[in-house]
This record gives sequence, structure tokens and C-alpha cells, in this order.
Amino acid sequence: MSKLAFSLAALILPLSIASCIKQPSALSPKANDSLKLPGRYDASQPPVPEISQNLIKIFSDPQLKAYINKAIKYNPDLRSSAARLEEAGYNTRRSQAGLSPTLNANVGAGTSRANPTGLGEVNSENFTASLDARWEVDVWGRIRAGISASSSDQLAAQSDYAAARQSIAAQTAQAYFDLLRTTNLLELSGTRLASYKQTLDLVNRRFEAGTANLGSLDLARTDIENTRSQVALRKDERDKAARRLATLTGSYPSTSNKATKWPSLNRSVPANIPSDLMLNRPDLDAAYQRIRAADSRVTVAHRDLYPSFTRTAGSGQQSNILQNLADSNFNAWSLLANFSAPLIDGGARRAEVGASNARAKRALADYQSTVLNAFREVENALGSESYLSQQYSATGRALTAAQSAESRGLRSYDSGLINILDLLDVQRRTFATEESLINIRALRYQNRVSLALALGKAL
Repeated sequence: MSKLAFSLAALILPLSIASCIKQPSALSPKANDSLKLPGRYDASQPPVPEISQNLIKIFSDPQLKAYINKAIKYNPDLRSSAARLEEAGYNTRRSQAGLSPTLNANVGAGTSRANPTGLGEVNSENFTASLDARWEVDVWGRIRAGISASSSDQLAAQSDYAAARQSIAAQTAQAYFDLLRTTNLLELSGTRLASYKQTLDLVNRRFEAGTANLGSLDLARTDIENTRSQVALRKDERDKAARRLATLTGSYPSTSNKATKWPSLNRSVPANIPSDLMLNRPDLDAAYQRIRAADSRVTVAHRDLYPSFTRTAGSGQQSNILQNLADSNFNAWSLLANFSAPLIDGGARRAEVGASNARAKRALADYQSTVLNAFREVENALGSESYLSQQYSATGRALTAAQSAESRGLRSYDSGLINILDLLDVQRRTFATEESLINIRALRYQNRVSLALALGKAL
């Protein structure tokens, strides 16, 4: 076989092998084909709430704004996400370097020893200096596909960072409202303790007047001690909420953080239409960019079946005298074109094509799962928005009625019309209702945060 025929055979054989494996089609263009979006959110009811852009504008609370801004600046998880984005940028630059030639400088020195005549050893020194250049010609687009994959990874990391910013802002707001809740519950427990002490004084007066017995005194003291126990529990809960808020803002988990006043709930976030969610949620964009990256890596794996073409060039000098390396008489150079093609690799490259396509399918499934979960989060938050409002109104009316019943109960007990059990039952019901009202109020605020985050408007 002639050299030309051998060269042609070496070129045609890997090309024919590669052509037997069809490249899988890209999945990113049809990522949303199986998603059926309704005209509006199922749980939303017109009219649409007032539009606000982010949590800071929704609540308009300077204290909350300060905590969110501090968290965005100092939260360690957010800084970690920023570092991953920076790393992705360098990975893209590294993949782009594959299109450029490489140039390496080499300098060497060596000593050899020989005894060619048997009369004695001869030592010789050898010095070399060279420049070697290499450039792979991207005939099939394999390198460019790798650059596209790295670019999509960078875009995904950028969206991950945006999603992390929104998540940290939402977590900080919810921690702030949890601190408000536990602070209010602690204050309520203090009020409850003071009220039970007044009841004990009332029972004492009746006992001294001979209209109450020791059992009534014991019941009143029981509620006082139970409330003291509850005060200790509420302090522990308040301190834990303060430490969580401190940790989110990148501070030492101390109990010095305070939350004093509930902001207004007049403003809300818009429900809009489901398709807008695809534009507002950065985590959805990140999942989509990962499909594109996986598609590009399928192309890389497929192109790896084809031959590669490289050009190399070298220029250098060699001498047994170091100073002669600068002498042009010792120059030597070479220019070569190399052809490399995979022939037998045990099916490794074919398997990589299949594995890359499987990873692309997984990225598509992950994206669609992320989209459906995002819609579920919006629907849940919209539904809770309505139900929590109804629950808060009903509990508020219940508290008004309980407080009225407590006032009448105190007068009736002082007049001897009811016994101590009836009075304590009325008081417990009043405080339990007020505690429920505080918890429901906190749930409303935290759900509003969840709705903003679900719609991609937390920050």
C-alpha cells in the first residue's frame, strides 16, 4: 500500500466510524413543550394586588431594610455563590484558550560520560534551548462546542447567584418576622403573668372575706407558675430567632438583634400570569442554561469521534558550550502537521456520547421539575394569602369577644356569680386567642415573603 493510500485510509476509516453514530438532537429548544401553562394562576383572584418590586418596597420598614442589606453584603453562603460565579468565568476563559496556539519555552542542560576506547572516561556537557508551538485546528467545532458549554455554565452560575441573593433576602425577612413573633409572644407571656397575679390578688381578697377557699388560691397559683415556665420558653425562642437573624447577616450569633414593630401589609406583589414566572425566576434560567450546557457537551463527545488536526512548530539550539546557545549558527527549526484519529478504544468514546445525552435528558427533567415546583410555590403562596387573611380576621373577632367575656368574668367572680374555674377558663381562652392571632399574623408576613420569592421579586 502506498503512503498516499495509507493516509487516505487512515482518514476515511475514523470518519466512517463516526458517521455511524448519529448525534442526538438538542433538548433545550423543546424544554417547555410538555409544560401546559394556564391563562392565570389557579389560586389568584382579580383584582390583582398592588405591584411592588421587592421585599424592601413591599414592607417599607427601615429596620428590615438594614438587615436585608447587611445580609446581602456579608452572608457567607452568598459570598460562596459569588466565588462559584467567578470560578465559572475563569473556566470559560480557559475553554476559549483552546482556539489559540500554545507556545512553550524549554531550556535544558545535561552531562554524559562514556569510555569508547577503554583508555579512560570522557565527560561531555550538552545545553539545549527551544521554543515549541502547537495549535489544534478546530475543523469539526469540538472546541467551540466546549466553549459554548462553559459559557452556559457561566450563565447558570450567574443565575444561581441571583437566586441566592433572592433566597438570602427572603430568609432574612422571614427570620426578622420570626423574631417579631417570638418577641410579641414573650411580651404576651409577661402580660399574662401580670394578669394572673391580679387574679391571685382578687382570689386573696375573697379568701380573706371568707367567700373563697384554699383550692381557689392553689388554682390561681398554678396558672402563675405555668406562665413563669412559659416566659422562660418564650425567652429561649426569642434568643434563637435573634441568633438566626444574626447568622444570616454574617454576624456572630448573639441575641442583640431586635425587632420592634410590625410593618404595614397594605402593599403586595402582583400575581401576573404564569408565563411571567419564566422570566422573573433566576433559578429557572439556571436550570435552562444547564440544559444548553449539556447539549453542547453532547456535541463535544460526538465530535471527539472525529480525527483531530494539529500543527506544531519548533525552533531551538543545541551545543556543548553554554555561550554558543546565542549563536545563530546553531539554530534549528521544524514545522509539522499532525493527524490523529481514534480507531479502537473499546467503545469508550461511543459510551461517552450516550452518557452525555443521558446527562442532557436529566438536565431537561430537572428543569421541568424546577418549573413545576416554582408554579406550586406560587399557587401555595397565593392560596395561603387569601386563607390567612380570612383566618386573621376571624381570630381578631374571636379575641374581641374573648376580651369582653374576660371583663364580664372578672366582675362576675368579684360579685360571687361564678367560681374560680370559670374565671380562669375565660382568661386562658383570651390569652390563647391572642397568641393565635400573633402566630397567624407572623404567618401572613412570612407567606408574603414566600410569595415574593416564588414570583422572583424578593430582591
